[in-house]
This record gives sequence, structure tokens and C-alpha cells, in this order.
Amino acid sequence: MSSVEATVAPADDAAERISSSLLPEVTARSESSLRTWAAHSLIQCKRLLMVWARDPATTIQALIYPAVTLLMFRIVLGDSITLATGQPSVYGTVPMITLVAAMSGAVVSALGLKVEKMTGLLGRFWTMPIHRAAGLTGRLLAEAIRVLVTTLFVLAVGLPIGFRFDQGLGAALALLCIPVLFGVAFAVLVTALATVSDGVLLVNIIGITSTFLMFFNSGFVPTSVYPSWLQGVIGNQPMSCAIDAMRGLSYGGPVAEPLLKTLAWVIGMIVVFAYPAVRGYRRAAETGA
Repeated sequence: MSSVEATVAPADDAAERISSSLLPEVTARSESSLRTWAAHSLIQCKRLLMVWARDPATTIQALIYPAVTLLMFRIVLGDSITLATGQPSVYGTVPMITLVAAMSGAVVSALGLKVEKMTGLLGRFWTMPIHRAAGLTGRLLAEAIRVLVTTLFVLAVGLPIGFRFDQGLGAALALLCIPVLFGVAFAVLVTALATVSDGVLLVNIIGITSTFLMFFNSGFVPTSVYPSWLQGVIGNQPMSCAIDAMRGLSYGGPVAEPLLKTLAWVIGMIVVFAYPAVRGYRRAAETGA
């Protein structure tokens, strides 16, 4: 060995020892482990929240539109509904607007999913070392946070016009959970539909459904005011059950029965549409790749 090689070799060995002592040892993680799934889901959730926060249209859809709609209902129909029913109308319209906002926001999220498929982003994620379920669960977690923020904003707008939490702190926290659960279940349904239909058809289907649910529920007037042949449908549709539960948790009245019905609707939607949503999301990612 020449003198130059003899000098370079110890220097390389020393540099290698120094670098190895400074760099931390990282244990390889399985892509399918629960820890990886949780970490990657949080990353996907953060990504979506940042995208939505930077999009003015999403901000308007999530905050401005529900607030303006609530104020319009209060100005146009508030006193008339109060006189007709004997109960402050705000305890029906505030819960109704939170649920409508949850449904309309889910449609925007589903359209965003279709855009990510067309641009190849879903396919790119599918080919990377990312947990397979993280994309869908991260999206649902982001939906839950979005619905919670929207609900808090609507409640803040409702306070100056008369909405109050008369049943205590525990009831108020339970009230906040209802739109979140409803929104997540509806997001599962919309995600399943988004993977098998185009954007225009999806908007039309969800638009017709949400319009029917918004105008035929117990948020405007009690179920007993509707025609007798329609009362069974109105009283047991998912929005009415959730509105009645939220009214009971804020103004007072029955809570147990409407809350159990709401949970039944939430669990039912998730059970029925979870598998189609998972299969559709995977198909969208694979075809996008």
C-alpha cells in the first residue's frame, strides 16, 4: 500500500466512525403496522386541512355559507316559527344548519378526492411507502375536524340570536359530538358514491337528498305539524333525529330516544357504506397509478 493510500484509509475510517456516531439509528417500521397507520393518517389529515385552509371556496363553504344561512332563517322565519310552535326557533335552526353544513362540506371533499384521482396524486401515494388505509382514514379525520370547526362557528353565530346551553356543560359537549358523528358517517356515504359516479352526478344526487332532508325535518317546526301520513317519515329521518337530540341537549326535552336513533343512523351508514368506500378508494388509487 502506498503512503497516500495509507493516509487516506485511516481518515476515511475516522470520518465513518464520526458520522455513524452522530446519526441516530432508525428502526425500520412495517408499512402495515398500527403505529405507521396512525402516523400516516395524521399526516394525510394535516395535508388536507392545509389545502382546505388555503382555498377560499372551501372557507366560504365551511364557515360563511352556514352563518349567512342561519341569519337568513332567523330574519325571515324566526319569529313566525316561534309564534307557531311556542318554542324559540333558534333551537331548531342552529342544529339543522350544522348538519346541512356537514353534508355540503362532505360533497366538496368528495369532489376534491376525484380531482386528486384525475391529477394522479392518489396513484402517487399508492406507489409510495405509505399505509394503504392512511389516505381514507386521514380524509375522514380531516372531515371530523372540519365539521367540528364549522359547528363551533355556527354556535358562535347562534349565541347572539338567542341560542343557549341550558342543560349544562356535559350536554353541550355531547351536542358538539352529534354533528361530528353525523358528518363522518355522511362522508363515508359520499366517498362511496364519489368512487362510482362522476362529479356532476354526485353533486346532483347529494344536492337533491340534502335539500329534501333540510326542508322536511323537525328543525323548522315540530313533527306533529306535518300531515299525519308524513309524520312517521319526518320523525325518523336522520336529520330530525339528530336535531331533536341536539334540541334536547340545549333547550330541553327528550334526549335518549332521538340520540339512540341518531347513533343507529350513524352506525348504519358506516356499516353499509364503509366497504364500498374502501374498495372504491383503492380502485381509484390503483387506476390513478
